[in-house]
Amino acid sequence: MNTFASLMEMMMVVCFGISWPLNIIKAWRSRSAKGISLPFYFFIWIGYVFAFVGKFVLIAANAPQPWYETVHWYVMFFYVLNIAMVTTGIGIYFRNKHLDKKTVGVNKLAAVTE
Repeated sequence: MNTFASLMEMMMVVCFGISWPLNIIKAWRSRSAKGISLPFYFFIWIGYVFAFVGKFVLIAANAPQPWYETVHWYVMFFYVLNIAMVTTGIGIYFRNKHLDKKTVGVNKLAAVTE
């Protein structure tokens, strides 16, 4: 197990992870899905999942060594945290999409009654 490589990987995941809470807050406050790409969220999410699964493959390949001697727990933790944040962002996207549809309906109704 290369501690430096794991540290660099963790720092990469942390740097990506710093942006997700900011993105989530902005999306929640905007109450609109305009300008948000669901495929972008999906590909980021699936990328994190592939990396996370890759860690389990690495653990299995290094059996009978204990998992904690194969991968560092803090790298796994940040993958899980980022997957959770991207999942939250996807949920907010669908919430905002629903709010956009309601807003369009209200605007159409207002235009008809004017």
